[in-house]
Amino acid sequence: MKNYYTNLLCIFFGVTLVFSQNQKTKDSLSTQKLSEVILTSNRLEIPFSQNSKTVQLITADQIRQSGVTHLVDLLQQVSGVDIKRRGAGAAQADLNIRGGTFDQTLLLIDGIKLEDAQTGHHTLNFLPPPEMIERIEIIKGPAARAYGQNAFTGAINIVTKKEAPKRLTLNLQKGNYDQTNGSIMIGSSNEKTSVIGFISKNTSDGYRHNTDYDQNNYFIKSTFNRHKTPIDLITTFSGRKFGANGFYATPSATEQYEETQASLIALSQRYTKGNWILKPKVYWRRGQDMYEYIRNKPNIYRNLHITNKVGAAYDVSLSSDLGITGMGIDLSRVSIQSNNLGNRNRTMTNFFLEHRFYLFDNKVDITPGVTANYFSDFGWHSFPGIDFGVQLNSKTRLYGNLGSTFRIPTYTDFFYSDSTTIGNTDLKPEEANSSEIGVRLSTAMFSVSFAYFNRKAKNLIDYVKTTEDALWKAENIQEVNTSGLDFELIYTININNLRHQFKINYSYLKNELKNSSFNFSKYAINNDLKHHLVGTYSLPLTKKWGAFFVYKYVERTSGDAYIVVDCSTRWSLDVFELSLYFNNIFNKKYWESNLVPMPKGNGLIGLRYSF
Repeated sequence: MKNYYTNLLCIFFGVTLVFSQNQKTKDSLSTQKLSEVILTSNRLEIPFSQNSKTVQLITADQIRQSGVTHLVDLLQQVSGVDIKRRGAGAAQADLNIRGGTFDQTLLLIDGIKLEDAQTGHHTLNFLPPPEMIERIEIIKGPAARAYGQNAFTGAINIVTKKEAPKRLTLNLQKGNYDQTNGSIMIGSSNEKTSVIGFISKNTSDGYRHNTDYDQNNYFIKSTFNRHKTPIDLITTFSGRKFGANGFYATPSATEQYEETQASLIALSQRYTKGNWILKPKVYWRRGQDMYEYIRNKPNIYRNLHITNKVGAAYDVSLSSDLGITGMGIDLSRVSIQSNNLGNRNRTMTNFFLEHRFYLFDNKVDITPGVTANYFSDFGWHSFPGIDFGVQLNSKTRLYGNLGSTFRIPTYTDFFYSDSTTIGNTDLKPEEANSSEIGVRLSTAMFSVSFAYFNRKAKNLIDYVKTTEDALWKAENIQEVNTSGLDFELIYTININNLRHQFKINYSYLKNELKNSSFNFSKYAINNDLKHHLVGTYSLPLTKKWGAFFVYKYVERTSGDAYIVVDCSTRWSLDVFELSLYFNNIFNKKYWESNLVPMPKGNGLIGLRYSF
């Protein structure tokens, strides 16, 4: 099977080169300027060009061109976003931004917060299928002022589609390690209602011992009352069963096994009344995690955790001659049932208030704001901050922000215990002060942005130990200073009326640990992304045939470095579409988390039929 895909790859490159040589080289400098995106990840709805944070967008068109099956692979194409996978097929992966841990980054779907009081290890289980996404808003830097305590180092908001073409789409993929991916997507709409439904099943025998997986995903997005004030309903469920060879314990623990479930039901609405924008939401998020140290032998060691979060939010904004005022409240009840962590619950209340001032003919804007959180077991905490922006001209914007951020310990931090790890009920909340300054230049053909950031954190929670044989224990590290750079360049050009796009992302990160007596660390000190360079090229060969290339260079603070190259191609034939996807085409040996080796060169062949 491996030789088969290698030959396919050679044929693909050969045909591409021959075809490209026969293309006319006349360049067209005209490009289509996309309509301005309004950021819904902000509490205040403002155009992307007027944003005063480092935010990167991934559109539905870019998702389709990339050819990825899992959003995990797509997020790895954004520098500074560290997706630490354990195995193939996105069975389990951690989400980290700017050197934070998986507990310090928040995931949202249509503005619904999906943090887990147990652990952030399974946050990415809630990711919708790529086919259901309108765009992805990636906020780098603390977003606690907008969302509360879990957005310590950043947040990702997934904006789902409101409607899809009236068609039924069947998709089947087959690849190495007996990977089999099948999905069905249906779209239907009329004047009053639209419905998008998606069902998928992905399986594999695994690329090494005990790395098989079986994944099921269901996602439904419905919009009612479209002709008046639309009401959106999301219903989603993800179930995963997978061999977890060395995923969490030492590499010698080869027989681990895990089953997870992630589900969400949410109702939301957005309506306007004069200068007012009102956005109510109600939601129920459920997570389940069952872990066995020895597969099919739960009597040896088994954990079962079930978490629930029920909440309601109401955001309001008002435009006036004085600027834009935003305010809101988010109430939620969190509970956990666990044979290891116990049965516990907490009530959370989040208030926010901010105002955007416009000065000097709207060339300067200043946005101070504050968020106050109440936790039934931690009391009150607040996060003040301020954003500022200067529009130097129609194409160039200078921006910056200052703010504080905060994270309370998870139930795992407090209470978890096994043969290698113990929690700590005396933990204090994490705190940090963050600052950032950046510049963004946008034209019809290209955009470029550069930002420098700094974060000073204290009481940072990590699992540490002083000797190699000691138990991992959750502790508050006294102080960690993190600084770094973010750079992004996007260049788009039309050649023979075909849209080519080049993108380069680069991030640099530096951590300085202060006053620590611990020699070993799981998360906060070791293995962050020091240098992260990603280059992508969307190459249209004809109007119906295109290719996509990804180059990723990673150097971690531990000294490990590697290069991974992926590529894909799609060929549309009326109602059919043929796709090829190749991962790690140069067979690089590398790991992303916990010394779990990643798969070497592998690929998928897909056929899609729509009617």
